[in-house]
Amino acid sequence: MKRFAALLAAALLMTGCGGGASTSTPEPSESSSPVASAAGTEDVIVFAAASLNKAFPEIAPAKYSFDGSSGLVDQLQGGAPADVFASADKKNMDRAVSEGLIEGEPVLFATNYLGLVTPADNPGEITGFDSSLDGKKLVICAADVPCGAATLKVAEANGLTLNPVSEESKVTDVLGKVTAGEADAGLVYATDAASAGDKVKVFDIPGAEDDPNTYWIASVKGAPHAEGATEFITLVTEPDGAATLAKYGFGPATTE
Repeated sequence: MKRFAALLAAALLMTGCGGGASTSTPEPSESSSPVASAAGTEDVIVFAAASLNKAFPEIAPAKYSFDGSSGLVDQLQGGAPADVFASADKKNMDRAVSEGLIEGEPVLFATNYLGLVTPADNPGEITGFDSSLDGKKLVICAADVPCGAATLKVAEANGLTLNPVSEESKVTDVLGKVTAGEADAGLVYATDAASAGDKVKVFDIPGAEDDPNTYWIASVKGAPHAEGATEFITLVTEPDGAATLAKYGFGPATTE
């Protein structure tokens, strides 16, 4: 009987231990946390045309590098890490594609066109995109960046020969020289002119709005944050992104 009692006690003890293990609630682990349904964009490296420096950060958080489109392609070709490339013209996006830097098909997401700006008090007494620019301190973009190529087109279309005192690598530098009073006039995008507000006086350029620059965006081949890059492009091209771009003066994603 003593031996039976001892065996029974041992069996009950083992049953109690087993029952405790099966009914206890495990502590939550990191792997049991819910997974976000969409990739984040905070770590995405975005190489974007300088004229996008206000609109893009409002659309999505990311690690931005804003510069002239041609310079950004040079950096990508040199091996600079990036996830997304946004160009202010098709020429530089086509160049990136031809050099094997782009993953998938680029997407048209906005348009823009040039305007002429002077300081608010117009010290050079500029009257428009005309002969009043002769002999004045005019600043434009260099020919190899989109705003420079567009400048050459509108000058030819209007029968003007421009004699700038400097040519800049990005449109924001042109605007900066005008607002700082270092230039009598400059050619910038309508979006940049709008962002300057009452710091500048704006003159329309005949025909510029009829032949706008087209803006293109694509994922970079070998992107270190490929999923985030896809999410970023989605945010730019969806209706909310388009509305933000429009708020900053960009035209719709159409060439018609």
